[in-house]
Amino acid sequence: MRDHLVEEFTATSIAARVRSGALSPVAAVETALRRIEERDPRISAFVRVMRDRALAEAHALAERPDLSDLPLAGVPVAIKDNVEVAGEPMRDGSAATDPAPSTHDHPTVARLRAAGAIPVGLTAVPELCVWGAVDSPGRITRNPWNPAFGPGGSSGGSAAAVADAMVPIALAADGMGSIRIPSAACGVFGIKPGRGLVPAELGAHSWFGMSENGPIASTVQDAALMLSVLSDRPDLAEVPAPSPLRIGVATNTPSPIVRLDAEWARGVADTAALLGRYGHRTVTTKMPYPPNMTAAFARWFAGTAADAADLDPALLQPRTRRHVAIGRVIERAGLVRESQVQRLETRIRRFFADHDVILTPSLAQPPLPAVAWSERSWAANVVANVRYAPFSALWNVLGWPAASVPVGMHGGSGTPIAVQIVAPPGGESKILAVAAEIEHRQGWHRHPGM
Repeated sequence: MRDHLVEEFTATSIAARVRSGALSPVAAVETALRRIEERDPRISAFVRVMRDRALAEAHALAERPDLSDLPLAGVPVAIKDNVEVAGEPMRDGSAATDPAPSTHDHPTVARLRAAGAIPVGLTAVPELCVWGAVDSPGRITRNPWNPAFGPGGSSGGSAAAVADAMVPIALAADGMGSIRIPSAACGVFGIKPGRGLVPAELGAHSWFGMSENGPIASTVQDAALMLSVLSDRPDLAEVPAPSPLRIGVATNTPSPIVRLDAEWARGVADTAALLGRYGHRTVTTKMPYPPNMTAAFARWFAGTAADAADLDPALLQPRTRRHVAIGRVIERAGLVRESQVQRLETRIRRFFADHDVILTPSLAQPPLPAVAWSERSWAANVVANVRYAPFSALWNVLGWPAASVPVGMHGGSGTPIAVQIVAPPGGESKILAVAAEIEHRQGWHRHPGM
C-alpha cells in the first residue's frame, strides 16, 4: 500500500482493492497500526490498540472464501470505548467501570466485523461520555489541526483518529451531539442517523432514546458505506445525485448565553451561497428553538444517573458525581416526560413544512482548549459545553438525522469550521447527497499536513 497517497487511505478504496486482490488485509491493517504508533503519542486518540489481535484477524480474513463479497473487506476501524468489543474491557472513560473484558460484541461491532472491517483499537471518551471535551486524569486528547485545542466530545478520540489519518473510519455515538461536535472540531464528516436505523443499545437506555451510533469518516462516501453496514441497509451506500432542495439557512442560537463566532457564521453563509449557485433554493430563516431545552437537559442528567446506577460514586470524577446526583433528583421528580418530545415534534414539523433540510452552524465557537477539564468544576464544564456546542441536542431529543460537514478553517484557532445539515426522519440519503455536493463543489483538507 502506497502510504504517501492519502487518497488511497479511505474505506472505499481499501475495501475495493482488498476485494480485487490488489491489497492484502494484512497490509491495510499494518498501515493503520504504523500510523497509530507514529501519530497517536501527540494526539492520544486511542486508549487501547489491539495490535496482535487485529493482525490475526487480518490474516484470517485473507483466507475467507467470501472476501470478494465483503463491503468493508480489510478496512481498519476504530471503535469508541462505550460499546462492547468481545475480549476487550469497555471502560467508558471511567475508573468506576468494570475492567473485565466484554463477553460479546455490540451489534454495531458485530455488523462491522461481518462486513470485513477489522477493529484496531478503542478510542478515548470523557467519563461516561457526558462531556464535550475528552480528557481523564493523566491524559488529554488533542486536536490534530492544533494540539492546543481539544477534538470535541464525546467521540473525540474517534474523530481525532480519522482526522489524523490513523484509520479511515471510526464508530462513534451521539447523545447530544457527540458525533457532530467532534466531527466539526476535527474537520471530518460525521452523521447521526435517525432513531431506530442503527442499533443503539448504549448504557441503561441510550439516554431515554437520545443516543445513536453512527460513522465518522474523512469522506462522505466512506461514511455512507459504513452507515449502510451499521444499518444493514445496502442502499444507503449509494449516495444519490443532488436534486434541487428547499434549504432553510438558520444562524440564530438556541440560547441567549450563546454567541455565534463570526467565522462560524461565515461558514454557513458561504455554504448557503455555494448551494444556491448550484440550483438549490436557499432561504434565510430562524429556527424555532424552544424557549428552553428542558427535554434535552433532563435526559442528559437522568440518563447519566441511570448509566451510573451500579457504579461506585467514590470512583467517579467530581463533576460527573454532581451530574449524577442532579440526574437522580430529576428522575425522582418525574421531569423526563414524553409530552416534552411531542410538543417539540409538533413545533419542528410545522417549521419543516417549508424546508427539505436545514443548514445551521455545527458549533458556535472553536473547540475547547485541550486542558484538564476533568479537574474543573461541574459548572465550568456545563457552561463551556453549552456555549460552544448548542446546535446539536434538539435533534437527539427528536431522533432526527443530522450531520456535520467541514466547510473551511478558522483563521484564529487554526481548527476547522463546519455546517450542520438536518432532515426529517428517513432523510439520511438527502443529508448525504447535500454533504457530497458540498464536498464535490468546495472540497476540504481531509488531514492536517497532507
